[in-house]
Amino acid sequence: MTTVIDRMAEAPRYIPNDLRPSLVGLSRQALADALARAGVPEKHRRMRMRQIWHWIYHKGVMSFAEMTDISKELRARLEETFSITRPEVVTEQISSDGTRKWLLRLAPDERGQRHEIETVYIPEEDRGTLCISSQVGCTLTCSFCHTGTQRLVRNLTAEEIAGQIMLARDRVEDWPDDLEANPKPPASGRYITNVVLMGMGEPLYNFDHVKTAMEIASDGEGLSLSKRRITLSTSGVVPEIVRAGDEIGTMLAISLHGTTDEIRNKLVPLNKKYPIAELLAACRAYPGLSNARRITFEYVMLKGVNDTPEDAKRLVKLLAGIPAKINLIPFNPWPGTQYECSDWDTIETFAEIINKAGYASPVRTPRGRDIMAACGQLKSESQKVRARER
Repeated sequence: MTTVIDRMAEAPRYIPNDLRPSLVGLSRQALADALARAGVPEKHRRMRMRQIWHWIYHKGVMSFAEMTDISKELRARLEETFSITRPEVVTEQISSDGTRKWLLRLAPDERGQRHEIETVYIPEEDRGTLCISSQVGCTLTCSFCHTGTQRLVRNLTAEEIAGQIMLARDRVEDWPDDLEANPKPPASGRYITNVVLMGMGEPLYNFDHVKTAMEIASDGEGLSLSKRRITLSTSGVVPEIVRAGDEIGTMLAISLHGTTDEIRNKLVPLNKKYPIAELLAACRAYPGLSNARRITFEYVMLKGVNDTPEDAKRLVKLLAGIPAKINLIPFNPWPGTQYECSDWDTIETFAEIINKAGYASPVRTPRGRDIMAACGQLKSESQKVRARER
């Protein structure tokens, strides 16, 4: 049974109309600079920065008052000056399969606009995957993707990207103190073990904010997720792929979906700018690429479009020499789409050809379809406001 919970009144970490700048999403140096502006003496600044960093990202506290190893005077000053609140939860939907989707309302931007994004948590027996967004809407217009029908409103800040992980830890009680109190922790020891940048938006068109947020996520004294447990998915922003490997260093996923430029141009219009040959050349140059650090190629199965045995054979040839895994994704329908999901027998035949060529090709089990939380189904109602309307 699907459950929908409106406006999470019991979640006190969001404060309406809070105009204080947030410390969430700042790099260590930026956090130290903020403390300098708050009057923390230079000789104490580094120590205070590390204490506050620990409380925000390791403990997940909701207020400065909880930072008990900091003087009451400084805590009061920080409370007056800064915030550490989360995005506002507008609704939480829980799928019949346990998947959760949160509609999150962000703090007002510089124009006073409050936009919304969606974040999805997928629990499994041995792991929990959090799918986070990097933009409100999307720069791209991939024809099979629901998010692609919502034009880009704006990039998310590092605060808003990292804040999705923190909000999810709040909701599933995944902070260390929560786990100590939990009599039945999951087999992995944590509820959120993996983070995927596969929600709304193209991460490589928001490079700097994504980079800062992932530095926080992978910091051993921060949110402490291994970079091998974080996957950045791109539709193929070729000039930024190698740079992402050098500077962000997470696992890489490529939204491929077609084996010829003709088909991919229709499915992923970015292909007209960066065709398949250029995209795969960038993949071959991805820093650290090896059998232990494979690239995941995502391939949505669309009936009568890209699902023939010939497509499977071309896919194998295209990826020759690239350490890769191929995720076959049954198409998840959404209102107004022109596409249908490939028949199951067709998907199995496609997977068998790839498996025989030596590639792992798991068929992704659709999760959260009943709450529009599956791959390619995310969208919010936020719209970009034109200058004359402002």
